[in-house]
Amino acid sequence: MKKLVLPLLFLIPCSVLFAQDTLPKFSARNIGNNRIVIGWVNMFTNIKQISVQRSFDSLKNFKTILTVPDPTTRENGFVDAKATNDHMFYRIYIMLDKGYFLFSQSKKPFYDSAAAKKKITLDGQVDKLGKIDSLNGPNTSAKEKNNGNVFVASKYVYTMQDGYVRIKLPENDGNKKYSIKFFDEAGKLVFEIKEITLNNFKIDKSNFYHSGWFNFELYEDGKLFEKHKFLIPKEL
Repeated sequence: MKKLVLPLLFLIPCSVLFAQDTLPKFSARNIGNNRIVIGWVNMFTNIKQISVQRSFDSLKNFKTILTVPDPTTRENGFVDAKATNDHMFYRIYIMLDKGYFLFSQSKKPFYDSAAAKKKITLDGQVDKLGKIDSLNGPNTSAKEKNNGNVFVASKYVYTMQDGYVRIKLPENDGNKKYSIKFFDEAGKLVFEIKEITLNNFKIDKSNFYHSGWFNFELYEDGKLFEKHKFLIPKEL
């Protein structure tokens, strides 16, 4: 691999959403409850890989904790809920065409007191016994208490008991191509996987930033195959 020396142009921040910076810059926020939110905006057109790395210090021993499924997504991020403390350092590894790569500067998260005060709640997610109202699949029925209807989970995209999202595509002879988009309840795109290369895999729940309902659109050969939703359960 060849390390790329960026011109100054790439270091000038663009107008972006709150708490996100343009790569190779990124934001790192401590929002409480051992949750570190890493966010960025990607302006590279020739990007091949984005990985989030974490270390106990700012100079060495960085380990990759996430490789983004679709690095071309313009606005993206990651919630680290497994850091041993809130004094860790983070950096972003970026790989471009022809083997060129670069690292962002390392940084320690700043404490976001406003975000830490907010509590994520979801009516009907947990019943009086404290049992999660399971929406596990494939095709398992469960009562969606916030509207009184019976919910039938997708058999292709569903939440597992550990909170991970399972993607289990139809048996494929290799001639069909699948892609998927994930949206929050407001209809905002969270992230997408433009080309799915595995028929059976799971996605870490931390990629969805918070608990709650999420919608998805599964495409087969560019045509909508299924449109449904799933629940990321709140951690008790």
